[in-house]
Amino acid sequence: MIGRNEEKLILENLIQSKKSEFVAVYGRRRAGKTYFIREVVKNNFTFYHTGLAKKNTQSQLLNFNIEINKKGNFPLAQNWLMAFQQLVTFINTTTEEKKVIFFDELPWMATTDSDFMEALEHFWNHYASARKDILLIVCGSAASWIIKNLLNNKGGLHNRVTERIKIQPFDLAECREYFKEKNAAFTKYQLVQLYMAIGGIPFYLDMVDISKSVAQNINDLCFTELGMLQKEFENLYASLFKNPKKHLSIIRALATKQKGLQRDELIKLAKLSNGGTTSDTLLELEQSGFIKIYQSFDKKQRGKVYQLIDFYSLFYLRFIEVQNNIDENYWLHNLDSPEVRTWSGYAFEQVCLVHLPMIKKALGINGMHTQASAWYGSFNNDKAQIDLLIDRKDGVINICEIKFSNNEFLITKKYAQEIRKKIGVFVNNTNTKKAINFTLITTYGVVKNEYALDQVQNELTINDLF
Repeated sequence: MIGRNEEKLILENLIQSKKSEFVAVYGRRRAGKTYFIREVVKNNFTFYHTGLAKKNTQSQLLNFNIEINKKGNFPLAQNWLMAFQQLVTFINTTTEEKKVIFFDELPWMATTDSDFMEALEHFWNHYASARKDILLIVCGSAASWIIKNLLNNKGGLHNRVTERIKIQPFDLAECREYFKEKNAAFTKYQLVQLYMAIGGIPFYLDMVDISKSVAQNINDLCFTELGMLQKEFENLYASLFKNPKKHLSIIRALATKQKGLQRDELIKLAKLSNGGTTSDTLLELEQSGFIKIYQSFDKKQRGKVYQLIDFYSLFYLRFIEVQNNIDENYWLHNLDSPEVRTWSGYAFEQVCLVHLPMIKKALGINGMHTQASAWYGSFNNDKAQIDLLIDRKDGVINICEIKFSNNEFLITKKYAQEIRKKIGVFVNNTNTKKAINFTLITTYGVVKNEYALDQVQNELTINDLF
């Protein structure tokens, strides 16, 4: 298993616990939650059941009956209270030191108007928690459902979950380790290119053919008629959200402004009402790992900013949907096109933003409290846009410019002037008294000339992201 070291330790400790434990595992769809649980538990489940997608209560109970009858002879339960009582009867016959009960895709089981949640509550509160030998693991891709109904439950399951584990997409270092295990010869630059298109989703990475180049893989997966990621977008949101229309409106609106939108801008662009349902939708997208909500630097003026951080969704809306099989070799034909170059710059900024802990470590401030965001503003008639601000507690602000190129980046006299103007606009607009450190993050570093030596206090490359 690649990565997941902290998560693995948590689950292993729960298996060894001397009391019953209730753990919720959640995260973005395709992030590898089920695989993680199976690998750590080593498939030594006392009982393992998976809900059915978009099926009614009767179908869910029939599916449960099929699974429980692998352990004994039980009639079809008429409701979930009876089904859980059958599970109790079976558990009482088992001899394992730790009885691991795993419900995968739990949100699918909790159908509308069923008694599933009441039955789960009764099972835990009146049976499992009274013992010392049960590990109840629940999992689901609908992270917002898990958080709302289990972690933030206001009823009988309030504070009953004893541990939570969030499975994140792989970072670049984990992607590199993953492909190393497969004996792939991809360079760091190529891995960044792949990450910009599909992110660190293990399910997507597993589709990559290591005998082909990254460009060939992106083309085959995303632009050919039978490409595995050609239609993924259509299924992704529909599988997570019951009525995904509003979710998709938000995703599409944010895809047009990769640096993010304020709430009023987002609502206007997505054509949504400014009410509680929109707030719930935004929260669901954040908890499911598709968007990020952060506070802008000048918080009193601008407030929260919403940003799409799912790489595949960005790539799909920018290229795959538009092409729709018009050219099955689109990516190979347009690797050096202006459109792809522009996208590469924005996508590399996103890669850097999700690897902020690595950037902080490279700057020597990984233990310091910081606030990070993009920024844009004006002073007099001058406007400026900053890719990344790192506001530090030690009285310093790192103004980061992020540049993606296939060789060393050259700071010209003109660009040096732009840097000075950008810093000036920021300082005058915000009235900050903090020291400014100009930081340049590039793929292969900076050509050492008089302008680089004069302007750049900190220089980072893709090596620092790994």
